Amino acid sequence: MTGSAPRPLPVVGHLWPLMRRPIEFLESLSTYGDLVEIRLGPTPAYVPCHPTLIRQVLTNDRTFDKGGLLFERAGAVVGNGLGSCPHSHHRRQRRLIQPAFRHERIRHYAAVMEDEVDGLTHSWQDGQVIDTFPVLCDLGLRISTRTLFTGSTVSESEITNIRDSFEIALHRIVKTMFMPHGLQNLPTAANRRYKRALEYLHETVGRIISQYRESGVDHGDLMSMLISSTDEESGVGLDDSEIHDQVVSLLLAASETVPACLAWALHSLSLQPELMTRLQEEVDTVVQGRTAHWGDVEALPYTQRVITESLRRHPPGWLFTRVTTEGVELAGRHLKAGTTVIFSPPAVQSRADVFDRPREYDPDRWLRERTPSAPRGSFTSFGGGARKCIGDNFAMTEMVIALATMVRTWRFECLPRSDLRTASLATVNHPRRLLLRVAKRTPSLASSRP
Repeated sequence: MTGSAPRPLPVVGHLWPLMRRPIEFLESLSTYGDLVEIRLGPTPAYVPCHPTLIRQVLTNDRTFDKGGLLFERAGAVVGNGLGSCPHSHHRRQRRLIQPAFRHERIRHYAAVMEDEVDGLTHSWQDGQVIDTFPVLCDLGLRISTRTLFTGSTVSESEITNIRDSFEIALHRIVKTMFMPHGLQNLPTAANRRYKRALEYLHETVGRIISQYRESGVDHGDLMSMLISSTDEESGVGLDDSEIHDQVVSLLLAASETVPACLAWALHSLSLQPELMTRLQEEVDTVVQGRTAHWGDVEALPYTQRVITESLRRHPPGWLFTRVTTEGVELAGRHLKAGTTVIFSPPAVQSRADVFDRPREYDPDRWLRERTPSAPRGSFTSFGGGARKCIGDNFAMTEMVIALATMVRTWRFECLPRSDLRTASLATVNHPRRLLLRVAKRTPSLASSRP
């Protein structure tokens, strides 16, 4: 069944609800049909809201190729990286980058995750109030820079500057999606800040790549693997421009999506003490009062379900544009070549006919005996098909280690002056301001192993 969203406004179409309340708007679309037409300004776009249609889009990436407003704007920041490149470049890039995310490599990276999470949780004071998302963004960026650049010293000031530059650049990506083209290059203060932020990002990453090339040392980190990787089919590796784009893409994913999921998880757990208690009991039993590490991840199934449910209920990536490369049928509607299709996890992950009580935060919906009822294509927070997120196991490992270590020592109280609306014009779905008071706890001895 196809349908149309509520009547669009003149000129701007449905840009206003997408700017002001994007998640709520996208979640509502399934009530209008399985494939819903919306307007991005004067341009029609189609949003698949049914798992079968989402799966068709994600598994046929040759026809539903990366492109459209989001990727046109994002190109200035992430270039032609794995997450943004067209189908014609994707297979080669994925072959070259995949070895950096194999099981044994993630085990190596986990040592960095453990160290950084341990440092953060030990820095908190009993009764301290934290602005959660920025704090977790700093954590994610420290982890990503250390796993990428073991062989290069990245100072705290550089990490801060990278974070600030990303914030300026990413805010601009979404804003310019909804901005008339003629306004995007005017010499306004905002445009100048954006230009400076991009210059800093590109210069910093370029300098680090040059240092690695000149040293010729394999540091066993992500950067060394990107530089040394060679395509088995062509015998050619990644050039500096390609490495630059992969590095910026990886930094972006690690510094935004993981923190957003962790922030929403802590918020949900703070409001449901019975879930927090159950999580802490599992952690106390497995972790034994220390920092969680790589070997604990598989032994923490409830922690994993908490993360998965947070990804379902609050998917960090909320809107991705595709463009059809040829005429295609979708939900019985013919889409001509060049049509914009919007892949949006919120549009399907809150359907009542797919998930029982979809507004309820229920980690146990992911128990093995319950998940077979969910059709393929119903959970797409990591994408799907050939373009499924290459860093999904990296991200899950980081989130499980971080969440387990945080709740091992601390309780969390959400303060009333938090602003839980989705951040306006953000590239990821995160709360505008989540204020949590942390309180020291003692792990339950009753849950400890003998």
